[in-house]
Formats: sequence, C-alpha cells, structure tokens
Amino acid sequence: MSNNQEWKEKKVGLGGAIVVSAITLFIGVFIGIKWNSFAPYLGITKNTSYDWSALDEVYSSVKSHYDGEIDHDKIIEGAKKGLVEALGDDYTVYMSAEETQELNDYLHGNVGAGIGVEMGLRDGYVRVIRTLPDNPARKAGILAGDIFYKVDGEDVYDLSTDEIANKVRGEEGSEVTVTVIRDGEELSFTMKRETINNVSAYVDYRGDTAIVTLTRFDTDTGTIVQKFAQEFASKGVKKVILDLRGNGGGYVSAAKDLLSLWIDGELIFTQKSAVAATENTYAYRNKAILKDMPTVVLINGTSASASEIVAGALKDYNKATVVGETSFGKGVVQTLFDLSDNTSLKVTTAHWYTPKGNCIHGEGITPDQEVELTYEDTNLGRDPQLDAALAL
Repeated sequence: MSNNQEWKEKKVGLGGAIVVSAITLFIGVFIGIKWNSFAPYLGITKNTSYDWSALDEVYSSVKSHYDGEIDHDKIIEGAKKGLVEALGDDYTVYMSAEETQELNDYLHGNVGAGIGVEMGLRDGYVRVIRTLPDNPARKAGILAGDIFYKVDGEDVYDLSTDEIANKVRGEEGSEVTVTVIRDGEELSFTMKRETINNVSAYVDYRGDTAIVTLTRFDTDTGTIVQKFAQEFASKGVKKVILDLRGNGGGYVSAAKDLLSLWIDGELIFTQKSAVAATENTYAYRNKAILKDMPTVVLINGTSASASEIVAGALKDYNKATVVGETSFGKGVVQTLFDLSDNTSLKVTTAHWYTPKGNCIHGEGITPDQEVELTYEDTNLGRDPQLDAALAL
C-alpha cells in the first residue's frame, strides 16, 4: 500500500447468499411492462385480494418518460429478486439459474478450481478462516485472519462471501491475484488455481480417538460417517470427536442421518411455523451404533444450521460434551422450490427447536467448555480447542 493511501476497513453487512443492490431492486420493480402481463412471469396468478395498481401507476409513469431501452429479461429477474428482497429476510432468496447451479455445486462439493481457502464473515469483514493443506493459498503464504481486499485488481472488500468466492474460483491452471489486508498492510499473492478436493467428511485417528470432521451436510454425509463408525470397533476407538467448526450446514436430512448414529428413534428437533402444522423429526431406529460412545463436539462462530441441529440434540441428550465457541445462531429452516427456467426460490418456512424446546436463532449454542481459537493459533499450527477435546 502506498504511503498516501490508508486502509479503511469497510463493514460488510450480514446478508444471505444473494445480495441485491438498490439499483437492481429499482430497475426490477419499477421499470417494466404492464403488471397484468408481468405477474405470470413471477408465478403470481390474478387474485382479487391483492391490489397491484400502485405498480401499474409507477410503470405507466416510467414507461412514458424513461429515456432508454428496456431489457425484458433483466426486468423479470430484477422483479423476482426485488419481491423476495422486500421481505427483509436474509435467508429467503430468489436464485437465478446460475446461482441455483452454484448452490447445487456447493452442496455436492463441486467447487471446481480455486486456491483452497475457507472464508467467512468475521467481525464484519470477509476473512480467511483457514487455508487447506497442499493447496495454492497456503503455499503462497495467505494466512487465517487476512481480509479480502482485491481479486485481480478489482475491489472486493464490500462484497459478500459468495461473491468473493465466485471471483476467486476459475479454470484449473489459470492465474488469480488475491490482495489481502493484514495488520493494516496490503499484500498481494498470485497463484495458479487447482482443483480442490472437497469431501463432506473425513476421519483422522489419534491413538484410540477418532476425529471426524464435517465440512458440510451433503446427501451422502451420513453414509460416509456411518462407514467410519462401522470401522471404529476394529480400530479400537474409545472416543469420537465430531468437528463441526466452520460447517455452515446443508441438508437437514443429513443431520438426521448423522444423529441417528447416536440417538435411537428419539426426537431430534421440532419445526414450528405460522403457516403450517408443527412438525417433529425423529432419529431413525436401530442405527445408533455410537449411542454409548464418549463423544465431544467442536463448534465455533461459523457452525450453523444443520451443525447446530446436531450439536443441540447431542447436548440435550447428554450424548456429547460441546467444546469451542458459541455457534452462529441460525435457528430457521429453508425449503428450496424449483421454478421455471432452472431458477429456484429458497424460503424460510419454519423455526426449529432443540429436543428440550430451545430456539437458538440469533443466540447460538453455548459450549459446555468455552475455548477460543485465535488466528494466531491457526497460523502457528496450534489448536487449543482440539487439545481440550482430546483431554476430556
């Protein structure tokens, strides 16, 4: 950074995966064709209980006086986003075909080529949470705690986590330059993108302790962990550490699969909604091969959603000791609806509660044993949270 430039950290608002600008919102909602012909594109049928005349009024004024051409496809996409954005819910989002495909790729681990970093919103900034072993970022010298500032010379410090991730990804073998802020200094790293091996679960062994790390809750995550569990007896495993740190969730069904290894047929969470009946979800029966296994769960501030369902149930049933830092606090459930043209709508449909009836939304799960992990610890290869779990 030059001497006459001063790095000023800019807060990044905590939003959903899709961030819609005010300009897009304006164009999408207020510039268009007649609402009566516009509504079907949004999946809205004529209903006399709704009065859309205000939109017709705005449209008529803009259509009569707008000095420019109107792009029909952009109007439709912008209006869909605008309608959903107006709900003010960070987790309810309309996704274009491209964004829908990106979500599906993420949930199934198809992240393509990149530099091998986990990033997340920490203290209002998109930072490196950790670098993955044997991947470009770690080899280049990027460290946990670095703030993303530029990608290929373009400012990204005011973008969302997903938007930055999309810019970092690219074709295998292509070059990308990532500029970060570290201790107020601007540092740039040029790397070649590599295909990232992004399994949803893996296991390591420390003596008679199995450390099972879950990176996300994919459709096959429960099956993978079940296979690990079936091998524990032959390996002499006497304790399991379930590492959910940095795991932002995924499929709720995967959480049920996982919990069924510890909990036999009991209630694991409850969904309550203003528009639907209360729904109880129970673990499967006769699959709890780890029900008597001493277990420790590791969580931190980016453990969310399905991770919190798992940690909350195991804690409520005294099946595990929870160690680390308070989790993110995402106590709502989204349902994904497929729309036309390969687009989709992710809608918050309920709040969920732990078996003891606790709603963790906005609060998170408090660990039984609080242990902090700093960026300095990560960069120096220390893991006091894991050390505490191993000592139990």
